[in-house]
Formats: sequence, C-alpha cells, structure tokens
Amino acid sequence: MDCPEVEVFPGHLRSFKKTDFETDWTKVSEGKFGQVYQVKIKLWREICALKVFDANVGTGKLYRKLVEDASNIAKVKFKYLVSVYGLCNDVPAIVMEYMSNGSLNSLLNSHNLMWPKKFQIIHEASMGMNFLHSLQPPLLHLNLKTSNILLDDHLHVKISDFGLIHWEEGTNKKLFMEHLTARGNIGYIPPEIFTQSCDPPGLSFDVYSFGIVLWEILTQRKPYTGCSMTTVLLNVSRGCRPCVEIIPEQRPRECEQMISIMKQCWDQEQKKRPPFSETVRKTEALSEILKIPGPVDCHDSRENGHSVEPRCPFSPVYEISPPQLPDLPAEEQCSKDNVLSLLLKKDFGSFRSSVKLEHVSKQFNGEKSLLHYTVASGDAKSVEHVLNLGAEIDCVMVKGYTPLIVAVLKRLHDIISLLLEHGADPTQGDEDQWTGVHFAAQSGDDRSVRLLLDKGADADPREKSGWMPLHLACQNGHEAVVRLLLTRLSVKAIGEREDVQQRTPLHLAAAYGHINITKLLLSQGADLNASDSSLSTPLHLSAKAGHNRIVRQLVNDGAVVDSADKRGHTPLHLAALNGHKGICRQLLANGATPDARTHQGWTAMHLAAIKRHVTTIVELKQLGASVNAPGENNWTPLHLACHQSEAEMVAKLLAAQADPNVIEDSERWTPLHVACASLSFPSILHLISHRADVNAESAEKATPLHIAAQHGNVPIVKALLLNGADRTRQDSSGSTPVDVAKRHGKCEIVQLLEK
Repeated sequence: MDCPEVEVFPGHLRSFKKTDFETDWTKVSEGKFGQVYQVKIKLWREICALKVFDANVGTGKLYRKLVEDASNIAKVKFKYLVSVYGLCNDVPAIVMEYMSNGSLNSLLNSHNLMWPKKFQIIHEASMGMNFLHSLQPPLLHLNLKTSNILLDDHLHVKISDFGLIHWEEGTNKKLFMEHLTARGNIGYIPPEIFTQSCDPPGLSFDVYSFGIVLWEILTQRKPYTGCSMTTVLLNVSRGCRPCVEIIPEQRPRECEQMISIMKQCWDQEQKKRPPFSETVRKTEALSEILKIPGPVDCHDSRENGHSVEPRCPFSPVYEISPPQLPDLPAEEQCSKDNVLSLLLKKDFGSFRSSVKLEHVSKQFNGEKSLLHYTVASGDAKSVEHVLNLGAEIDCVMVKGYTPLIVAVLKRLHDIISLLLEHGADPTQGDEDQWTGVHFAAQSGDDRSVRLLLDKGADADPREKSGWMPLHLACQNGHEAVVRLLLTRLSVKAIGEREDVQQRTPLHLAAAYGHINITKLLLSQGADLNASDSSLSTPLHLSAKAGHNRIVRQLVNDGAVVDSADKRGHTPLHLAALNGHKGICRQLLANGATPDARTHQGWTAMHLAAIKRHVTTIVELKQLGASVNAPGENNWTPLHLACHQSEAEMVAKLLAAQADPNVIEDSERWTPLHVACASLSFPSILHLISHRADVNAESAEKATPLHIAAQHGNVPIVKALLLNGADRTRQDSSGSTPVDVAKRHGKCEIVQLLEK
C-alpha cells in the first residue's frame, strides 16, 4: 500500500469525521473502556486503528483531557511506539497506526514462542520504554502491560496507550490505584503504590511493570491467576512475586541473565530497580547473542531487492536453538589466534597472507573451523583462499551448522555460490535436519533458495518434526519463496502435513493471514477442506484469527462452512468467540447454520455473550441467529450475561427480544435469579423493565427475593419489593425471604422486609 508522500502530522492532530472512513469497520478488540476497530481512511486508502471510547468520554472535561493527551502523544515519534494520527470528534475516538498482529497478550495466549523471538520482543519493548523515559521531562507510561504492547506485520513491537494515565499534583493515591485496577492492572502495580506514602509514582513504576511483562513473556502465563485483588495486594506488599520456577527448564543459558534483569526490575526497593537506559543495553546484548534481526525499514528492504523479515517467531512444535555463529571471536581468543583477530578487524589482505595450513585444520571454540569464521566475515576472497588451502567444506560446528548454512543464515549470496561451486553439499542439514533451504525459506531469502535448488538441493526436505521449507515460507508470508518452491514440487507435496499438528501449508497461510499465498496454493490444487489434528480446516483458523479476505476466498472457493473441529466448533463459533462480526456475516450469508451447537452445547450467540462482544451479538441476531437458543443446562445467552454481571450485554440481549423469563434445566432459575445471585443491580433493573417475573420460582421454590435476601443487597431487595415481589412466599423448606435473611445474618434486610 502506498504511503502519503508528505508528513501528514507535523506535531499536531488531524480532526476526522466518521464519514472519513470506509463503512466496513472490523472490531479488533474490546475492553472495559471501549473498542478498537480496523478502519480504512478514504482519502489515504490506508488502514488505521480506531480506538473508540465509551460515550461518557465524549463530553465536557473528559473529552478536553483526551484531546490534550492525544495531542501530546501525537508529537512523540519513535519506531517502537504506536503513532497517533488524530481524533474522530463524532465518535469519540483516537485514530492510530494499525498493528496487524494485535497485542502481545493475545500472541502469548495463542502461540508457543521461540526463545529468540521472546528475547527480541523484550528488547524492543525496552527500547520503546527507554525512549519515553529519556524525554525531557520523562514520559511515564503507568499502564504498561502485555495488552498495550502491539505487534506489526513482522511481529516487531510497538508500545501503545502511553501518556493516557497521569499523576496530578494532589492526587489521592487510593483513587489513583482504583483507577489502575479498574483497567485490569492489579498485577503490574508496584508495592509502593499500596502504602500510605504520598510520593507520586516515578520512573521505577514502569520498570516494575516491565519486570512483570518479562515474566509473562518468559513463561507465557498470566501472573496471579485465580488470586483475588486483596491477595495480590498483600503478597506483593510482602515481597512475593510470580513463580520463577515455572519458566521452562529447557532454555538457553542466556535466559538466566534475562531472569536476573526481571528480578532487578521488580525489586521491592524502588532504588534498586535499574533504569531502562541500563536494561536496554543488556537486552540488546542478549538479543545479539541469539541473532535476532531488528526492524527493517520497508523502503530500504525494497531498494535492496528483497524483503528482510525476522526468523519464524513461533516454534512449529519444538524449540529451535539459534545458530551460534562465529561473528565476533572473543578478545582473549583473538590474542591467542592472530588470524581470528585479523578477521575481527576486517583486515582481509593481512589475513590471507597470514593464514597457514595448520590454521585451516584447527578447531576453535564451539567446534568452529576457520572456514566457519571466514564465511561469517563475509569476504568471498578470503573464503576462496581458505578453501584452496584444503579446508573441509562440509565441516560442522555446534548444532551441526556447516559453512554453507552459516552463509545462508547471513544471506551471503556470493559466498553461497562459491561454496556450492567448490562442492558444498546443499542437502546436508543440522542436528535437527534443518537444511539451508529450510533456513532460507524461513527468512524469505528467495535468492538463496534458488541458488541451493539449482545446485541439487531438495525442495521438500523434512526436518525432525516434518516441516518442509514450504510450511515455513507459508507461515511467514514469503510469497516469492512459495512461488519458487511450487515450481519444484508436486501437487501431493503441496498437501503434505507437518507431523505434530498435522497442518498443511494452506493451514499455515490461512492462520497467519497471507492472502496472496492462500490464493496461490488454492490455484495449485491445495485441499481447502483438509483438517489438522484438532479437525480444524483452514477456514477454522482464518475465522478464528479474523482474516476476512482469506475467509471470503475460502468460502468462495467452496470451503465447507459448517465443518466442526474436535470441540464441535464451526468457523462461525470461532468468529463469534473472537468478536469478528464481519466474518460472522460472511459465513451466515454463505449458508452457515446460525444456531449450531458445540459439544458443550453453546451456539455462536452464547460464545459472543461469554466474551462480551456486544456488536457481534447484534450482528448475529440480525442475520437470523436465535437470541434465546438453549445451551448447556438450557442456559441462554441472557443467563450467561446475568451471570457475568454484564449489564450492557443484558440490555442488548433484551432489546433483541431475549426472553427474560426463560428457565434453565437443573435448578429452574430464570435470568432474574442469576442476576440476583451475581449482585448485578443494573442487570436486574433491565430485566424488571422488560417484565421479568419477580416472583418466579426455582426448583426449590426460591424466588429472586429469596436469593437477594441471602446475599444481603439492599438496593436489589428494594427494587424487587417496589416491583411486586411477594415477601410472604415460602421456598420448599418453608422459609420466607425474611427467614433466609435471618439465617444468613443480614440484619438490614430483615429490618427492610419486616417493615
């Protein structure tokens, strides 16, 4: 997509109107304070993110504050920070840079990350935070968490939502903490905020939050799962932190240093937490050791004639240890081996005149040969000189990397050609059976793939878990590599599955949103209804991930829209569960069964209600799904919404003609019973206004008033009484609501009922 030719936002905000965007909005996420949509700006033809806030933000002081904050954020430009473009006045919303791979929180929940990718994410997040803290005055984030760390097309990090939370002079610390916890930040708040001190939060606040983020990345778990807010506050105040022991034991040795950084960041004493200026240097060094490439400017990569992308961020099934390439020999080793010192200095002329036969046959640290080091230096003349001295061309170092694999990993095309001309084996793999073609396909290096294939490399070798280069290229979106491999593969090979999840290349292209590769595979005869080990088809995976164009392509090409996976989920279930209303619309328009049930008994409407996707509920209803469909134990979506105390969802369901008096099977509770048990006063008001029966009896003949009396909620009891609840009704044990209140020690309710 072409970018604007001029800088559109030179330090100030642009004002947008709703009509400035195309009408097809796709909801990306939904939180407590609003929703985020993927939209396209008509004028620029550019996809952006629209962060829509709740209606109460759009008036008065709150909106003026939003404008001020957004104006300040728009001035902050850095490659590891999400850019803010402007405000939409009639929504209200912030218009921001669109990050196609969503939040780090979602990524950690859905994919098994390799250690190199984890280290890269940590380093890039530290880069963004270091930039914010280096501003004059420093800009505190105060809301740093994995859901505010976003990922672009190539899974590089950009930090969002910075500058939206402030500590004003005279702020009450208790109110400030309540504001943070309302955003779901309890696990990221440092212990000093819980104390009675009136000191404002400083730079160490963000450092502590970053320590918790590190733990989430290393473990791919959520901290303090199942603990109440009070428990978290007490434990954190006492110095307790998330369990370090659950970090996987099979980890690179560099992980110990990263754990040390994490512990320093969440130290109980603020003064002992390191500044980001120090942390960023350490994370950079650790990332360099694991050979993680940094973000690449899109213009530079095009000018060089190839697309530079990161290595595959997800472990296909297992962890792939990074190549221990001989880039920089240790200084002490250079002092012992002068030829290595010359390579380090890039004094290639002196190197060639100094190297002797004994150097060529010598084995250095990590079982590396001189040829490995010379290849890594990038000087083709020196490589040829070492080869002419009799170097073993297919010698292997730690992990089984040959000089040819080293050249492929470093994209040294002239040296790749040179090694192949001297007889290097293009089919030889490392200890995990990864060949040069695997590595080149994974990184999108189509030139290396062609060089290797032309010299006899196999187009379909399998590494130890059955992944072919085509799988890797499809997962990572390298279209040029896919096209090249398809010229050398049979139709049968196109449908080959990797061994563990049994996914075909089409599964991977669909799951990761690569539309052109999807079209290409389909045109070559790929089976669009192939199922993996969980019985998921490519349509399941693309519907779950929210890839509208791929869903449309698969459906148009004849994909079965109602196929069910092992849990009984159809693509419609997965789209509804993840709030992808546009995909729900596509599937239903193409014959999907609107009220199909999972093995647990839930319909798409239930799943949307469980995940609080209000707009998806409305869309499903408009397209024929039943708002009263029974699920497990005959629970309807309205039962679920009442159970979750989601008053807005309750209101939307009732507005869509949900039955307020429907009865579930086992206990024969109505939604009003459930709302009373959940102490959801707003939900109860909505139900009563839609003529819910306040005297409905459960299987035990308990009315909603019995339930409310047991829980002791005065406003709920008053609301029920004002709307005709019978205080004399007896349950199956002969107890009236006042008897229940007395039995549970609810004195205020007893007085109220006895008036």
